[in-house]
Amino acid sequence: MRRQQRWSRRRLMRALEGYLFISPWIVGFLAFTAGPILASLVLSFFEWSLIRPPRFAGIDNYVKIFTADPLFWQSLKVTLIYVVVAIPLQLAFALFLAILLNQKVRLIPLFRTIFYLPSQVSAVAIAVIFLWIYHPELGLLNELLRYVGIKGPAWLISERWALPALIGMSLWSVGGAMIILLAGLQDVPQHLYEAASLDGAGEFAKFRFITLPMLSPVLFFNLVLGIIGGFQYFTQAYVMTRGGPLNATLFYALYLYLNAFNFLKMGYAAALAWILFVIMIVVTIWQLRLARHWVYYEYEGARR
Repeated sequence: MRRQQRWSRRRLMRALEGYLFISPWIVGFLAFTAGPILASLVLSFFEWSLIRPPRFAGIDNYVKIFTADPLFWQSLKVTLIYVVVAIPLQLAFALFLAILLNQKVRLIPLFRTIFYLPSQVSAVAIAVIFLWIYHPELGLLNELLRYVGIKGPAWLISERWALPALIGMSLWSVGGAMIILLAGLQDVPQHLYEAASLDGAGEFAKFRFITLPMLSPVLFFNLVLGIIGGFQYFTQAYVMTRGGPLNATLFYALYLYLNAFNFLKMGYAAALAWILFVIMIVVTIWQLRLARHWVYYEYEGARR
């Protein structure tokens, strides 16, 4: 009995020591993460302009968003187009680069570094560079098009071309996904390729039936992160177009920001933020359900 009491007291002391060590993180999490999240949820039921005291509005903010705000639907449409088009493009381009950089050639570490570096440049710097590249008269892109006899459009001030221009620019920063995919490629067992070669499989068959299935968990990981990042797309649109022309690049996160800090509608912006949170949760759960049909986990295959 005494031994059990000493053991329980020792476990209690160890637990207290553990909580004491992580207490700075707990305090920081409650003060700077959990607290603001809960405050934004409460704020979404108020009207608050920062100048006047908050006024309880019930669910008016949510009702107005869905029934009387065409810009909400426009920003959601722009964001969904970006997610549906840009994220698969980024993933395919990152996989293409990863396959190239997985070859055994001279100076391959240097090439990997060169292709990875652009992803480490700040989003604002990238936006400034592409402001010049997309310039209708002095830009590099239109200059190259003139060499082949094509008159380039005014990319960022054209309602038709502004969003495709931002989608194309997103390929600049696929270095992070490329590195993860490269690590995944190097983890594919070589004996599978050797066995396929003995069976007479060609390169495309190896890619289709070995590389893609073995790489599917890594692709799924990048897809989930990419879609979440796509819904939060903000910096480049804010720096380069401010949502224009004619709201053609009014992304959801940018519209949320404009409501909060330009129009001083804090409660309305908080409601927009919670709607975005729910959308991302639903999309992520949907992806997890779909993943059962196309993502292959080696340890699950071994259990079957």
